[in-house]
Amino acid sequence: MKLIEAVISVTSLEEIKTALSSIGIEKVMVRAFAKNSRDKGKRVLNLGADYVCGFMTKIKVEIIATDELVGKVIETIGEIVKKERQGICRILIHPLAEASV
Repeated sequence: MKLIEAVISVTSLEEIKTALSSIGIEKVMVRAFAKNSRDKGKRVLNLGADYVCGFMTKIKVEIIATDELVGKVIETIGEIVKKERQGICRILIHPLAEASV
């Protein structure tokens, strides 16, 4: 068993959830967070004031998969994020130890 963490953009979340369910992954955990990066951020006009927002909202998808499905999960996520203009995605894979209760 492996824990797969993928940091993706907000816009690709629904497409990734649909694609993962088509390969047999039904349960995912999703977290939203803000990250600061080398990007200068976005210009935002709020109540007449123009400012640059340095933090960007991202989504972290966590999936627990068997060793056989890890390759399929990574390929599926990779194909979807390649379609995006920015296409920035970080994928981390952690081994999980099984515990009996």
